[in-house]
Amino acid sequence: MLQLPFTFTLNQAAACIEESTPIVRRLSSLQGQFFDQAAYTATLAQGDPVLYQVYAVDRPAVVGELSSGLTILYPGRVGDEYFMTKGHFHAVLETGEVYYCLGGEGRMVMETPEGDWHVAEMRPGAVVYVPPRWAHRSVNVSNGEKLVFFWVYPAHAGHDYGAIERQGFRKLIVARDGAPAVIDNPRWLPPAQR
Repeated sequence: MLQLPFTFTLNQAAACIEESTPIVRRLSSLQGQFFDQAAYTATLAQGDPVLYQVYAVDRPAVVGELSSGLTILYPGRVGDEYFMTKGHFHAVLETGEVYYCLGGEGRMVMETPEGDWHVAEMRPGAVVYVPPRWAHRSVNVSNGEKLVFFWVYPAHAGHDYGAIERQGFRKLIVARDGAPAVIDNPRWLPPAQR
């Protein structure tokens, strides 16, 4: 079937895609993802804040199509750990993704199933390329500013949240002396020990 070209409106001033209804992820959506569970429980007891919103331009999940969208990740912390997205591998592991930062300051935490890792800076104008086989999670490290970014990936890639939900990422981004720092995740296990 012939796909027709189309246009959508990425409204930078309003931080939205006008033709899309956002998916809203609250703190309760990330149960088990923050290392300090006592801080998580205490924060959740004060309310269930919105951590991020996703405006998606969904396409058929077939080879050749591209899904894209906009994410707004709000500032805040749970204990010393900054607000973050759930993070995922692609269900089709051999597919990549591109992120273009429009505003704010953040980090993209990435790792392979074998345990290799990388943390990339996200700032306005930065383009982060996530290669195939790399799980990825965005973290807002700003002081009070939204992290806003546009993303594109193959529509057939899908999302695999399970591996990340079980043990988190190998590295955590936390506040240390007023600045973001990368630390080891104490609950992460090497592949041979899982």
